[in-house]
Amino acid sequence: MVSLFLISLVLSVGGASAAATGLAAPPPELFSPLVAQKVLKTAQSFAGANPYPQYTDRELGNWELFSADQWTAGFFPATLYAMYERTKLCGPTSGDAKQWLELGRTWSTGEIPLELRTGVGHDVGFISYPFMDELQIDKLERERDNVTAVKAVNAFATALAARFSPIVGCTRSWDSPDPTDFQVIIDNMMNLEVLFTSEELTGNHTLRNIAISHADKTMVNHVREDGGSFHVVDYNSTTGAVIRQRTSQGYADNSTWSRGQSWGIYGFANMYKHTRKLAYLQTARKMAKYWIANTPSDGIVPWDFNAPLTPPRPADSSAATIATNALFLLADQELSIWNFTGSAYYTNEAIKMLNVNTKLAWRPSWESLLANGTVNNPQQNNLTGIVYGDYYFIKAGNELVSRGLARC
Repeated sequence: MVSLFLISLVLSVGGASAAATGLAAPPPELFSPLVAQKVLKTAQSFAGANPYPQYTDRELGNWELFSADQWTAGFFPATLYAMYERTKLCGPTSGDAKQWLELGRTWSTGEIPLELRTGVGHDVGFISYPFMDELQIDKLERERDNVTAVKAVNAFATALAARFSPIVGCTRSWDSPDPTDFQVIIDNMMNLEVLFTSEELTGNHTLRNIAISHADKTMVNHVREDGGSFHVVDYNSTTGAVIRQRTSQGYADNSTWSRGQSWGIYGFANMYKHTRKLAYLQTARKMAKYWIANTPSDGIVPWDFNAPLTPPRPADSSAATIATNALFLLADQELSIWNFTGSAYYTNEAIKMLNVNTKLAWRPSWESLLANGTVNNPQQNNLTGIVYGDYYFIKAGNELVSRGLARC
């Protein structure tokens, strides 16, 4: 982890003060008592009924609930594990550690049937998050691996691997009525983590090879020369040729949808972490450079970087919190190769972005922590709280504390 002393030292050498960068003052809302209160209330209100919060309504900020068989279902259980992590960082002011862990396990249980049958396709990686969290706790506390978590991770990794095409070189994202239309979305970079976790558990190196192949293809066909990205690439499943590069949730085929861009930065930084392949680090840098250069001067992250300003384009606070964590991860990778200046730079950019977008989106009266999320703007689903936006908001606070850059 990047220590406060190290970051401050690097910045002072570079001529920047902590006050100028904002490193000394992350948004206080990260550690508001409302964080634990809201998450606990949601967890206790709906646990056992098998509805999972995904996004809120626009007016009152109340959660809209969905079945476990949704790509977002893993985020609220993972949020509970993040709160457990926070108790280790911050103590009892963040709640009762045992209670958070029990709630995380309870909410994860609703996902277990998905091991046998699910409609989420490639997003088995996302719904694996709480089970991977459980295994991380076992590792840190030197306990035997939780059998339920091991089974879930291996089942979901197997399901993702089954969607891999050696002809295309990728795992299929969305299914299509046309079997020759092999659709791959930039989001899928985030699902690759389950392959690495299962490889560690089983020694099945084929899973690693699938992840590498998928990332290599995505690097070539999703990421543009300027560092922006396509949301969707359609391949011909019989030849592997690229048919079309397009969007589904962005403004236009040649625009850059911000949430997809944030998935890409995170995904390639994570691939470098696992493989030490320099091309992945360079791609993460390239995508981060685009992100920073195309963020408006007010710092508010738009739903799509290329969407017109008239009519007013909605923000996406969830893209901002994902990208914050992506830049923290990228900062870690820079530090691993002794690039102190680069590490400090990405850390600084992450905190600045978090400050501005928290000021925009923090909603004390809502059930969610944040508003101003964009789920799917072409479907006019925007200006809401989003479960993964809240998850990455809490994770950002944990990251700052673990780096010595914030106090609870």
